[in-house]
Amino acid sequence: MTLRHPSRTSAPARLQGRRIVMRPLAAGDFRAWSEVRAHNEEWLTAWEPRRNPSLPDPTVERSAFSARCAQRDRDRTVGIAYQFGLFIGDQVAGEVNLNNVIRGAMQSGTIGYWIDERHAGHGYVAEGVLALIRYTFETLGLHRVEICIVPRNTNSRRVMEKLAIRDEGIAQRYLEINGEWEDHIRYGMTVEEWHERGSELINTWLG
Repeated sequence: MTLRHPSRTSAPARLQGRRIVMRPLAAGDFRAWSEVRAHNEEWLTAWEPRRNPSLPDPTVERSAFSARCAQRDRDRTVGIAYQFGLFIGDQVAGEVNLNNVIRGAMQSGTIGYWIDERHAGHGYVAEGVLALIRYTFETLGLHRVEICIVPRNTNSRRVMEKLAIRDEGIAQRYLEINGEWEDHIRYGMTVEEWHERGSELINTWLG
């Protein structure tokens, strides 16, 4: 595998699995995205940081969603985050995001994801996460990714089990989730592990 090591990329990527496509969300996705978020409010908010009520809500305000998309475009341009809508067919079904990208001696980033409950359990997120891991190592040239999950979130942990991502142990009270400081299991993969396992994972999940 040939690795490139750019510090940033302004061109939006389009990532593909066997059944899914991922691309940055745009202002025109507002209606479809907001409908999915509204339908899944209880399913998702139990596992997410509590939204500041004083800030505009992108799930109900088109202008706030457009501003969110514009900020994500700026993040990609400066190389600190790469965030993607996950599409099944032409329907928004979730997101898979690479955040907290750190260069210098660390060369790492953190992956987070969510999916519409109606599509959960079918391996779509595993495809999306693997497509993003491939992009992270082969295009962005990072050395390590991590995924941090609340221990009782068995659905998210199942994605890690499907991909056999290494469990690095518990970080106590690691992130604020729905108003509480929650422990998280930290899962990690390095580019050395990708060299060993990447071809097998690609053949299994991406085709």
